[in-house]
Amino acid sequence: MKNVLFFTLLSVLFSLSTVANTVKIRDSSNHTSEWSISSPETKGVSATDLEKLHQEFENGDHGYINSFLVVKEGDIIFERYYDVDYIALTKLSKLEQAGIMQKNYGDLAIAQYNYHDPDWHPFYRNTKLHTIQSVTKSVTSALFGIAISRGEITDLDAKIVGYFPKYKSLFSDPIKQSITIRDLLTMTSGIKWDEFTHAYTDPSNDAASMESSDNWLKFILSLPMETEPGQQFVYNSGITILLSHILQTSVNMPVDEYAQKYLFGPMGIEDFYWKKTPKGLTDAEGGLYLSTRDFAKIGLLYLNKGRWLDQQILPKEWVTSTMTPATDTGFSGNHYGFQWWLAPYEGGKEKWMLSGSGYGGQYLLIIPEHNLVMVFNGWNIFDISRPTKEYLSSRVLKALAS
Repeated sequence: MKNVLFFTLLSVLFSLSTVANTVKIRDSSNHTSEWSISSPETKGVSATDLEKLHQEFENGDHGYINSFLVVKEGDIIFERYYDVDYIALTKLSKLEQAGIMQKNYGDLAIAQYNYHDPDWHPFYRNTKLHTIQSVTKSVTSALFGIAISRGEITDLDAKIVGYFPKYKSLFSDPIKQSITIRDLLTMTSGIKWDEFTHAYTDPSNDAASMESSDNWLKFILSLPMETEPGQQFVYNSGITILLSHILQTSVNMPVDEYAQKYLFGPMGIEDFYWKKTPKGLTDAEGGLYLSTRDFAKIGLLYLNKGRWLDQQILPKEWVTSTMTPATDTGFSGNHYGFQWWLAPYEGGKEKWMLSGSGYGGQYLLIIPEHNLVMVFNGWNIFDISRPTKEYLSSRVLKALAS
């Protein structure tokens, strides 16, 4: 499954390179720019340490990893891809999971949310487009920043009830009526929700049940309140579906089309796939597929405070707000910004890594202090625990310190 000779040769070429190679990136105005490819050493990074981690991925020491990319000071300094035969790996589990979903959800069980179906996971139908799962939430957050800069959304503290006139009856609880857009962005809506206790094929998992319903908005809005909005962090994928509707209503355009016009197009991201809910709403909670390099572009955009080439795509203030520790999640010292995780690193409480994190092990990690972006794409949903973002980032940071 792995072409060891190819990757060994590629490693040698990277190590011997003293002159940066370039890959052309074309923006929406048909202008080209250059994404430089440099050796790790030219950026003060230990190639040996990165190669060691690469070999561990090759050997399967960290489960199922599909790609590993490091960007330092705007240059790609390390890029590796790994072959995993997901068709063979899921030969039995695909049917088993389909049977469980059929039993639990009947005709509402659809293949694109069978996480063992190799037509959908981790790659989209034999392309290089890789699911980024919940990092889709972080991309959705970027679109809110764009909508704010364009004056299409003017108040994060606006009550969300006004965006859902068709579901007014589901806001009979005065506490639910007080939920704001900001509460949704920070996962502090107060809506009762649990997607961690049970498997994603179990109807007790709220995210799985939402994904197997015919009306996702109605599902999430029908749930009772558990706490006052703004008081407590509860990770809730349904929240981002509400954000998808709010954004679509505000910009008068489907979210995926808005992304193509104002985010992906200007950044030269031409090829992507974005799932839709049964009612045609863009699945902003986990439905986006990107190539590894295009995934890295999102990180570089945030590293550059919202600027891409000569265009300010995101307001600097939005990036700053997103990267400022906000809600304490209660998980390993992590905080939560606007649909992004903030994790401490190097043992320092004041050092924060901005992180998008997806089910199965998709990580987009940004460390401004080191002018660093990391991408790890994996699909560890089987019998092996996935490595944490803290562990993976520490391995790359060690390469910087060597």
